[in-house]
Amino acid sequence: MLDREGYRPNVGIVLLNDLNEVFWGKRVGQHSWQFPQGGIQHGESPEQAMYRELQEEVGLLPEHVQIIGRTKDWLRYEVPEELLRRQHTSRAHRVNYRGQKQIWFLLRLVGQDHNIDLNASEHPEFDSWRWVPFWIQLDSVIDFKREVYQLALSELARYLSKGIRMQQLAWGSPLDLFQSFYADEANQSNDTKPTDKP
Repeated sequence: MLDREGYRPNVGIVLLNDLNEVFWGKRVGQHSWQFPQGGIQHGESPEQAMYRELQEEVGLLPEHVQIIGRTKDWLRYEVPEELLRRQHTSRAHRVNYRGQKQIWFLLRLVGQDHNIDLNASEHPEFDSWRWVPFWIQLDSVIDFKREVYQLALSELARYLSKGIRMQQLAWGSPLDLFQSFYADEANQSNDTKPTDKP
């Protein structure tokens, strides 16, 4: 299902644990890591697609998660032409299909780690997973998706706990915010150290 501009509707999922770390999945048989994501089927809302993809790819049910927030609008990425040529032999498909447009959801895991099951479907997406910091280095993400990942994390960051200093980043680098957070932490730590002064 493509829109008029050639983008396939899709959902992306950022799943948090209690430490505000995010679920990071390794693609089956590959050395690339990513967030869960998948296409929206005909007649599905983005939320319905998110729950279906969450169960298929991560094995979690709606009662295992809480929706914290979502991106306001679609975030788009284009698939490089050379990749499309390798994947599709139909010229018509190559001309029409440009990439994905995604609504991203931020979820909190209210279940347990043992509820995660990468083999919940007949065709697993991931063969390994781990918890990583929210502002993860995106080097292991395929290059044409990196900007969308940065945009999604930047927009969703506003929903995180107030204990972490966050700001809205429309097009900025999450690395700036990541460094700012640790600089603030260091300053707070220095401020609370005992001194010899009366």
